[in-house]
Amino acid sequence: MTRAPFAPPSAPRPNRRQALAGLAAVTALPLPAFAQARAETDAAAPARTPAPPRELVAAPARQRLRPSQETAIWTFDGGAAAPPLRLRRGESVTLGLVNKTERPLSLHWHGLRGDNAMDGVGGMTQEPVAPGARFDYRLTPPDSGTILYRPLLLGGSSEPAGRGLAGLLVVEEETPPVVDLDLPVLVQDWLLDDGGAIAAFDASAPQGAGGGRLGSWLTVNGAAPPHQIKLRPGSRVRLRLANACNARIMRLRFDGLTAHVVAVDSQPTDTFEPVRAQLPFAPGTRYDVIVELPEQEGASASLMALIGAGLPLVRFVCEGKPLAKREALVALAPNPALPAAVRLQDARRADIVIEGGARIGADNRLDLGAVDPKRPWAINGKVGAAGDKPLLSVKRGTPLVLAVTNRTDFMQPLHVHGHSVRLLHPLDDGWEPYFLDTVQIPDGKRLHIAFIADNPGRWLISSTILERFDLGMWTWFEVT
Repeated sequence: MTRAPFAPPSAPRPNRRQALAGLAAVTALPLPAFAQARAETDAAAPARTPAPPRELVAAPARQRLRPSQETAIWTFDGGAAAPPLRLRRGESVTLGLVNKTERPLSLHWHGLRGDNAMDGVGGMTQEPVAPGARFDYRLTPPDSGTILYRPLLLGGSSEPAGRGLAGLLVVEEETPPVVDLDLPVLVQDWLLDDGGAIAAFDASAPQGAGGGRLGSWLTVNGAAPPHQIKLRPGSRVRLRLANACNARIMRLRFDGLTAHVVAVDSQPTDTFEPVRAQLPFAPGTRYDVIVELPEQEGASASLMALIGAGLPLVRFVCEGKPLAKREALVALAPNPALPAAVRLQDARRADIVIEGGARIGADNRLDLGAVDPKRPWAINGKVGAAGDKPLLSVKRGTPLVLAVTNRTDFMQPLHVHGHSVRLLHPLDDGWEPYFLDTVQIPDGKRLHIAFIADNPGRWLISSTILERFDLGMWTWFEVT
């Protein structure tokens, strides 16, 4: 196994523009993390009539993931990928999770800064939903953006996610950018045996102490890639990209496309073009990217996953009369509920030190050594447990700065629940101009994250590699 599969190589620290353009802070030297501050007066979401209640029925089904083989999977609607749920900002909805599988379930909403009781961490913020039972998620998204939902429960996330349970919640802006197609792109990988069946799950297997459950087959929106799209030359497409893989860290590349990132992890950002047309893409990560197709009839372009020699995820073919030249792309409006600055000198500070896991030998093989395969990871010397004391407990409105040190041989993506954050510069003298909620800490590196603890509740900071999460790679903080 290679170190940090498909993770980008290290590079000299970029300048500010390069850091913005490539989110290079997650791939280069000391990856800064971020700072968020609460505005004195949050912009209230507009009052809306509640949306009709909906059901998410998790149940076994059969689907052709590979064109020639049927696979027994778990789905929300009978298909390998649930249709995206769409709401408007401030619109309330009740989503009833009906569990018809054989395992307990709960659903976490990556990027939803909502009610802690609805965060969906089974065994922490709610009781797991037992087989045959139901739980109603009552959501009122305060922000627009692309939200990934997938199973998350203490000790039991890998299997339901690895069997296929994942989907997207799209919260639309008041005035969305004008595009010719708004296309959700849900990327999943599946560990299949030669007969097309999903391989057995074993959290204590070497994969649990290594890179996680890396699949042998990739799908886009539940089907074999590439997802084929035919549009007129010069069309604009909004890609809502979400990595719902259990563990696969990859990079994306835009071939033949002019790409503009307009949102990161659900939050609007200054529009930028990725450096070398590439973006890092860890589990739990989301991007909103507006791409412009070539202007020549018959031309083709692709969104690529840089796995092996490269795998096309979405392929565009230009057909018909070219569209007239468009006006310059306008950035999404900033989220008025997120602050532009924070007084770092007033921040409460804490350390997060990630240790354990297999070591990578000179021959790129896993060396488990004395690692306990059932308890291979630790944060601050402990394995996460529901009865533990919080990393820290603070009053609402407290600025936090967390120093995250990765002493393992693997890239470590961490997700901050219920909050959006910025990446700090190495000397805490500023932050990068975008928000995010999932950060990647390279092996052997240290970064800082900072934010205003403005959302009451018990919030996890958790690995987005689900096998590591199930084995206790998480901690939590409390906002009162």
